Amino acid sequence: MNAVLVYFARDMRRWIRGRFNVWSALIMPAAWLIFVGLALPTRFTDSYLDFIAPGILVLTMLSAGMQGGSSLIFDKILGFLNKFLALPSPREAILYGKILFTTVRGLLQASVIMLLAVLLGATIFTPSLVAFTYLVLFVFGALLSAFSTSLALFVQDHDGYAAVNALLSMPLFFTSSALMPYDVMPPWLAAIARYNPVSWAIDLIRSFAAPPVPWTSLLALVLLALAMGAVSSLLFRRVTV
Repeated sequence: MNAVLVYFARDMRRWIRGRFNVWSALIMPAAWLIFVGLALPTRFTDSYLDFIAPGILVLTMLSAGMQGGSSLIFDKILGFLNKFLALPSPREAILYGKILFTTVRGLLQASVIMLLAVLLGATIFTPSLVAFTYLVLFVFGALLSAFSTSLALFVQDHDGYAAVNALLSMPLFFTSSALMPYDVMPPWLAAIARYNPVSWAIDLIRSFAAPPVPWTSLLALVLLALAMGAVSSLLFRRVTV
């Protein structure tokens, strides 16, 4: 565990020192929250900001999680990964350190977006909901971080990874329940959205404010995160041997 924390601290320091990276990661979710949450007229809810805020939080985690593999790619290109593999610490510590870093980074970004939503007038965030939101976002972030890190093992350059990232991220978001409820979606879109893990995370946060909570969705996210972590660990060991 100490080795995992060392790799986590190393990536965290590098991210914080790149101040432009910290602020630029908040621009897109903040823009969605302000220009869509406040400006888009809707008929299915009295406060669209309250409705869309959970979706923007999950979008923040989605963006952060899917970008997690870029750190591993840079380490491969610059030669740091080979040096880390020569150290006596377990190989998986490198992987788990990056998954932990990516997840925590996403939670920090989501915290800023949550604070912005409250300042803009969102009223759904009670203390219990905030705690539950962090739980859901942590599990969802760990799932995405493990997936993106696994993907980075097979992509040779950052441009290729960015292309795959864009190819996956936006369809996942737009085929979820982030922007509208299932009953106002076209039937084909609603069918896709109900099986989208992004929708599961969003629905969990919304349902905690207006029960019942779909605990099966939380269980599904936990099982997916554990399975993806195991697959990522196996792939990392095979690729780096």
